[in-house]
Amino acid sequence: MVLPLFHHQLEPIPSIGQAITLDGTEGKHAVSVRRMRVGEGIQLSNGLGARVLGQVAEIGANQLVITVAEVLVEEPPAPGIALVQALAKGDRDEMAVQAGTELGISKVIPWQADRSVSRWEGPKVAKGVARWQVIANEASKQALRSINPVVEEPVSTKQLAGRLNNFALVLVLDPTAEHRISEIKLPETGQIAVVVGPEGGIDESELAILSDAGAVRVRLGESILRTSTAGLAAIAVLEARLGRW
Repeated sequence: MVLPLFHHQLEPIPSIGQAITLDGTEGKHAVSVRRMRVGEGIQLSNGLGARVLGQVAEIGANQLVITVAEVLVEEPPAPGIALVQALAKGDRDEMAVQAGTELGISKVIPWQADRSVSRWEGPKVAKGVARWQVIANEASKQALRSINPVVEEPVSTKQLAGRLNNFALVLVLDPTAEHRISEIKLPETGQIAVVVGPEGGIDESELAILSDAGAVRVRLGESILRTSTAGLAAIAVLEARLGRW
Protein backbone atom coordinates (compact mmCIF):
# COMPACT_ATOMS: atom_id res chain seq x y z
CA MET A 1 0.00 0.00 0.00
CA VAL A 2 1.26 3.49 -0.89
CA LEU A 3 1.39 5.65 2.22
CA PRO A 4 0.05 9.22 1.93
CA LEU A 5 2.64 11.96 2.34
CA PHE A 6 2.32 15.26 4.19
CA HIS A 7 4.75 18.13 4.54
CA HIS A 8 6.28 18.87 7.92
CA GLN A 9 9.29 20.89 9.04
CA LEU A 10 11.23 17.92 10.57
CA GLU A 11 13.85 20.05 12.27
CA PRO A 12 15.78 18.52 13.84
CA ILE A 13 15.48 15.17 12.05
CA PRO A 14 13.47 12.91 14.42
CA SER A 15 14.57 9.51 15.71
CA ILE A 16 12.79 6.15 15.55
CA GLY A 17 10.12 5.85 18.22
CA GLN A 18 9.71 9.59 18.59
CA ALA A 19 6.21 11.11 18.54
CA ILE A 20 5.55 13.91 16.03
CA THR A 21 2.49 16.14 16.02
CA LEU A 22 1.21 17.08 12.57
CA ASP A 23 -0.99 20.16 12.89
CA GLY A 24 -1.77 23.31 10.96
CA THR A 25 -3.03 23.06 7.37
CA GLU A 26 -1.44 19.66 6.80
CA GLY A 27 -2.85 18.24 10.02
CA LYS A 28 -6.32 19.50 9.19
CA HIS A 29 -6.08 17.99 5.70
CA ALA A 30 -4.95 14.64 7.10
CA VAL A 31 -7.86 14.52 9.55
CA SER A 32 -10.71 16.15 7.62
CA VAL A 33 -9.94 15.31 3.98
CA ARG A 34 -7.82 12.16 4.00
CA ARG A 35 -9.70 10.78 7.03
CA MET A 36 -6.59 9.21 8.53
CA ARG A 37 -7.23 6.64 11.26
CA VAL A 38 -5.27 5.39 14.23
CA GLY A 39 -2.90 2.61 13.17
CA GLU A 40 -2.66 3.71 9.53
CA GLY A 41 0.72 4.27 7.92
CA ILE A 42 1.79 7.77 6.93
CA GLN A 43 4.79 9.62 5.51
CA LEU A 44 6.16 13.06 6.38
CA SER A 45 8.68 15.07 4.35
CA ASN A 46 10.32 18.46 4.74
CA GLY A 47 10.71 18.86 0.96
CA LEU A 48 14.50 18.89 1.34
CA GLY A 49 15.16 15.15 1.25
CA ALA A 50 14.13 14.00 4.72
CA ARG A 51 11.38 11.38 4.80
CA VAL A 52 9.75 9.89 7.90
CA LEU A 53 7.55 6.79 7.83
CA GLY A 54 5.36 5.97 10.78
CA GLN A 55 1.92 5.18 12.11
CA VAL A 56 -0.89 7.38 13.35
CA ALA A 57 -1.03 7.03 17.15
CA GLU A 58 -3.60 9.68 18.08
CA ILE A 59 -6.10 11.92 16.29
CA GLY A 60 -7.36 15.29 17.48
CA ALA A 61 -9.71 17.88 16.03
CA ASN A 62 -7.26 19.21 13.42
CA GLN A 63 -4.09 17.34 14.22
CA LEU A 64 -2.67 13.88 14.66
CA VAL A 65 0.28 12.30 16.46
CA ILE A 66 2.61 10.01 14.53
CA THR A 67 5.03 7.44 15.95
CA VAL A 68 8.20 7.37 13.84
CA ALA A 69 9.11 3.92 12.49
CA GLU A 70 11.73 4.79 9.87
CA VAL A 71 13.81 7.85 8.94
CA LEU A 72 15.35 8.37 5.50
CA VAL A 73 17.51 11.18 4.14
CA GLU A 74 17.42 11.01 0.35
CA GLU A 75 19.80 12.61 -2.15
CA PRO A 76 18.57 14.25 -5.36
CA PRO A 77 19.00 12.15 -8.51
CA ALA A 78 21.98 12.82 -10.75
CA PRO A 79 21.86 14.28 -13.24
CA GLY A 80 18.97 16.50 -12.23
CA ILE A 81 16.48 17.88 -14.74
CA ALA A 82 15.57 21.57 -14.76
CA LEU A 83 12.50 22.82 -16.60
CA VAL A 84 12.93 26.21 -18.25
CA GLN A 85 9.30 26.99 -18.96
CA ALA A 86 8.22 29.98 -21.04
CA LEU A 87 5.36 31.96 -19.56
CA ALA A 88 2.12 31.05 -21.30
CA LYS A 89 -1.45 32.27 -21.31
CA GLY A 90 -4.15 30.59 -19.27
CA ASP A 91 -2.84 27.88 -17.00
CA ARG A 92 -0.72 26.02 -19.55
CA ASP A 93 2.57 26.98 -17.92
CA GLU A 94 1.20 25.99 -14.52
CA MET A 95 0.13 22.62 -15.94
CA ALA A 96 3.70 22.09 -17.13
CA VAL A 97 5.11 22.89 -13.69
CA GLN A 98 2.66 20.56 -11.97
CA ALA A 99 3.18 17.58 -14.26
CA GLY A 100 6.91 18.23 -14.57
CA THR A 101 7.21 17.97 -10.81
CA GLU A 102 5.35 14.68 -10.84
CA LEU A 103 7.78 13.43 -13.49
CA GLY A 104 10.84 14.30 -11.40
CA ILE A 105 12.24 17.75 -12.23
CA SER A 106 14.49 19.35 -9.63
CA LYS A 107 14.24 23.00 -10.66
CA VAL A 108 11.90 25.37 -12.49
CA ILE A 109 13.03 28.55 -14.23
CA PRO A 110 10.24 30.81 -15.55
CA TRP A 111 11.25 32.26 -18.92
CA GLN A 112 9.94 35.55 -20.26
CA ALA A 113 10.28 34.64 -23.94
CA ASP A 114 9.75 37.20 -26.69
CA ARG A 115 6.53 35.54 -27.80
CA SER A 116 5.14 34.94 -24.32
CA VAL A 117 1.63 36.37 -24.15
CA SER A 118 1.69 36.35 -20.36
CA ARG A 119 4.00 38.95 -18.80
CA TRP A 120 5.32 39.06 -15.24
CA GLU A 121 6.09 42.64 -14.31
CA GLY A 122 6.27 44.51 -11.02
CA PRO A 123 4.27 42.79 -8.24
CA LYS A 124 3.37 39.98 -10.65
CA VAL A 125 6.93 38.62 -10.44
CA ALA A 126 6.84 37.69 -6.76
CA LYS A 127 3.21 36.56 -7.05
CA GLY A 128 4.00 34.35 -10.04
CA VAL A 129 7.04 32.73 -8.44
CA ALA A 130 5.11 32.06 -5.24
CA ARG A 131 2.21 30.58 -7.20
CA TRP A 132 4.47 28.23 -9.14
CA GLN A 133 6.25 27.19 -5.94
CA VAL A 134 2.94 26.25 -4.32
CA ILE A 135 2.03 24.22 -7.41
CA ALA A 136 5.40 22.44 -7.32
CA ASN A 137 5.10 21.72 -3.59
CA GLU A 138 1.61 20.25 -3.93
CA ALA A 139 2.57 18.17 -6.96
CA SER A 140 5.63 16.90 -5.12
CA LYS A 141 3.40 15.78 -2.25
CA GLN A 142 1.01 14.07 -4.66
CA ALA A 143 3.95 12.24 -6.25
CA LEU A 144 5.33 11.25 -2.81
CA ARG A 145 8.61 13.03 -3.48
CA SER A 146 10.81 14.00 -0.54
CA ILE A 147 12.55 16.82 -2.44
CA ASN A 148 10.48 19.71 -3.79
CA PRO A 149 11.64 21.46 -6.97
CA VAL A 150 12.78 25.04 -6.44
CA VAL A 151 11.12 27.75 -8.53
CA GLU A 152 13.65 30.47 -9.36
CA GLU A 153 13.18 34.08 -10.42
CA PRO A 154 12.07 34.62 -14.04
CA VAL A 155 14.71 35.31 -16.67
CA SER A 156 14.83 37.00 -20.05
CA THR A 157 16.40 35.26 -23.03
CA LYS A 158 19.71 37.08 -22.56
CA GLN A 159 19.74 36.26 -18.85
CA LEU A 160 19.00 32.62 -19.65
CA ALA A 161 21.83 32.50 -22.18
CA GLY A 162 24.20 33.89 -19.56
CA ARG A 163 23.36 31.06 -17.18
CA LEU A 164 23.65 28.11 -19.57
CA ASN A 165 27.17 27.28 -18.39
CA ASN A 166 25.62 26.32 -15.03
CA PHE A 167 24.19 23.21 -16.68
CA ALA A 168 25.89 20.07 -17.95
CA LEU A 169 23.55 20.05 -20.96
CA VAL A 170 20.88 22.43 -22.25
CA LEU A 171 18.25 21.10 -24.66
CA VAL A 172 16.06 23.57 -26.51
CA LEU A 173 12.89 21.98 -27.88
CA ASP A 174 12.62 22.99 -31.52
CA PRO A 175 10.44 21.09 -34.03
CA THR A 176 12.78 22.19 -36.85
CA ALA A 177 15.94 20.88 -35.17
CA GLU A 178 18.15 18.40 -36.99
CA HIS A 179 18.70 16.01 -34.08
CA ARG A 180 16.14 14.00 -32.11
CA ILE A 181 16.25 14.13 -28.33
CA SER A 182 16.92 10.38 -28.31
CA GLU A 183 20.19 10.91 -30.21
CA ILE A 184 21.88 13.28 -27.76
CA LYS A 185 24.50 11.93 -25.37
CA LEU A 186 23.47 12.61 -21.77
CA PRO A 187 25.77 13.63 -18.92
CA GLU A 188 26.14 11.49 -15.79
CA THR A 189 26.34 14.40 -13.34
CA GLY A 190 25.20 18.00 -13.04
CA GLN A 191 21.89 19.18 -14.43
CA ILE A 192 20.11 18.90 -17.75
CA ALA A 193 17.99 21.92 -18.67
CA VAL A 194 14.96 21.48 -20.92
CA VAL A 195 13.93 24.78 -22.54
CA VAL A 196 10.29 25.00 -23.62
CA GLY A 197 8.95 27.90 -25.66
CA PRO A 198 5.57 29.68 -25.46
CA GLU A 199 2.48 29.07 -27.56
CA GLY A 200 3.85 30.93 -30.58
CA GLY A 201 7.15 29.08 -30.48
CA ILE A 202 10.68 30.32 -29.90
CA ASP A 203 11.74 33.24 -32.06
CA GLU A 204 14.61 32.57 -34.49
CA SER A 205 16.70 35.29 -32.84
CA GLU A 206 16.25 33.59 -29.48
CA LEU A 207 17.20 30.21 -30.92
CA ALA A 208 20.38 31.81 -32.25
CA ILE A 209 21.20 33.41 -28.89
CA LEU A 210 20.72 30.16 -27.00
CA SER A 211 22.60 28.10 -29.59
CA ASP A 212 25.54 30.52 -29.52
CA ALA A 213 25.60 30.17 -25.72
CA GLY A 214 25.97 26.37 -26.00
CA ALA A 215 22.40 25.04 -26.04
CA VAL A 216 21.52 22.07 -28.25
CA ARG A 217 18.38 22.25 -30.37
CA VAL A 218 16.43 18.98 -30.40
CA ARG A 219 13.09 17.81 -31.70
CA LEU A 220 10.61 15.31 -30.38
CA GLY A 221 8.23 13.40 -32.67
CA GLU A 222 6.52 14.55 -35.84
CA SER A 223 3.61 16.16 -33.96
CA ILE A 224 3.78 19.75 -32.77
CA LEU A 225 3.08 19.73 -29.03
CA ARG A 226 1.63 22.46 -26.85
CA THR A 227 3.84 24.33 -24.41
CA SER A 228 2.04 22.48 -21.61
CA THR A 229 3.02 19.05 -22.97
CA ALA A 230 6.26 19.44 -24.93
CA GLY A 231 8.47 19.69 -21.86
CA LEU A 232 6.72 16.74 -20.25
CA ALA A 233 7.35 14.55 -23.28
CA ALA A 234 11.03 15.52 -23.22
CA ILE A 235 11.34 14.87 -19.49
CA ALA A 236 9.75 11.45 -19.89
CA VAL A 237 12.26 10.56 -22.61
CA LEU A 238 15.14 11.70 -20.41
CA GLU A 239 13.91 9.79 -17.36
CA ALA A 240 13.71 6.61 -19.45
CA ARG A 241 17.12 7.13 -21.03
CA LEU A 242 18.67 7.79 -17.60
CA GLY A 243 17.35 4.43 -16.39
CA ARG A 244 14.97 5.83 -13.80
CA TRP A 245 11.85 4.49 -15.51
